[in-house]
Amino acid sequence: MKPSALAAVRVLDPPPAPSAIRSVYVHAPFCARRCFYCDFAVKVAWADCDAWLSALGAEVRALEREGVFLLDDTLDTLYVGGGTPSLLGTPAMEGLLKVVGEERLRRSDLEWTAEANPESFTRDVAIGWRSAGVNRISLGIQSFHAPSLRWMGRLHGADGARSAVRIGRAAGFTNLSVDLIFGLPDHLERDWERDLDHTLSLDPDHVSLYGLSAEPATPLGRAVAEGRETLPSEGRYEQEYLLAVDRLAEAGYEAYEVSNFARPGFESRHNSVYWSGEPYVGLGNGAHSYRHPVRRWNLRDWDAYRARVEGSDADSYRAGAEGPGLPLDDEEELDVGKVRLERIWLGLRTRRGISLQDLPASARDRARCWEENALAVAEGNVVRLTPRGWLVMDRLIIELEADFEG
Repeated sequence: MKPSALAAVRVLDPPPAPSAIRSVYVHAPFCARRCFYCDFAVKVAWADCDAWLSALGAEVRALEREGVFLLDDTLDTLYVGGGTPSLLGTPAMEGLLKVVGEERLRRSDLEWTAEANPESFTRDVAIGWRSAGVNRISLGIQSFHAPSLRWMGRLHGADGARSAVRIGRAAGFTNLSVDLIFGLPDHLERDWERDLDHTLSLDPDHVSLYGLSAEPATPLGRAVAEGRETLPSEGRYEQEYLLAVDRLAEAGYEAYEVSNFARPGFESRHNSVYWSGEPYVGLGNGAHSYRHPVRRWNLRDWDAYRARVEGSDADSYRAGAEGPGLPLDDEEELDVGKVRLERIWLGLRTRRGISLQDLPASARDRARCWEENALAVAEGNVVRLTPRGWLVMDRLIIELEADFEG
């Protein structure tokens, strides 16, 4: 069933009861260069595929010993993100198949996604990954504008992006997604509409849009704080997002989540697990796991993560006879208020929306006000944000949460 066709989120109901975990995220941290805006858990280093697979295998065994975040006998989705998974080369996914367990990946309708950057997504990598069982590729294209790509620190050009799509199709990938970044600084003079034209000419099955943000710990964040770089105005940010929504809709892509657009049947099933509150396991440094009511996350640094799972740090030694320790950084248990807020946030960021039946009278009045201002649409007992509402979603959710607390 399409995510947009699912029932509205009931924000006062608990999330789905904990069950067997059938979705796994795997982090591949290696990058040839850190992008100017990047705030991900990456390591700029040669991609050591053997070390990566060894560490992941140790983490899987530690999870099995712990017995809390247990994987089901078969998986519905597997997502390999980064970092730059394509730097790991041809054997990476065949090796991952063995780490996760071939029997877990035998479903005929398994969705197995792997991210790739155009410059490292070679013909051999594509063929090897497809042979291993990967059936969905997500390409980090970001832009077709050469000056913007250089400013971001990307290692490919517009021709590289087109070549990567051709390589993917030739290898048999019939489910292909591309990432684009909007809201770049004015001085780059990137023609956003032209980038959309180039994207649509590639005929992808799915498009993800990400607005540029200046996270404090990134080179971009420091440049903005020091006045060496300036982000575009809110008006241009909004204009570019709404233009993309319109252009993609005209081309047959449904906005099924604030950042994600798909042709019918090509919605990301893995990401929809996050948005629906279903359980998942994250493997690798910086990866998150969730099984209601517990959310936890791994050590962010690759070297610290590897040392923990392979038993070469103090915490691992304290595990004693049970073997190396889990690479956990921390965890939290969601209380009633956090669950409610999260379900509001997850419901409103997707086309599912939230049920008006669950809202106090003041919140229902607020939702009607949103509709009058073209920020939402109320249909029956459901309120869904419009693209304009998505642009100010954080503010709207804060307002709605205040109604519950008032």
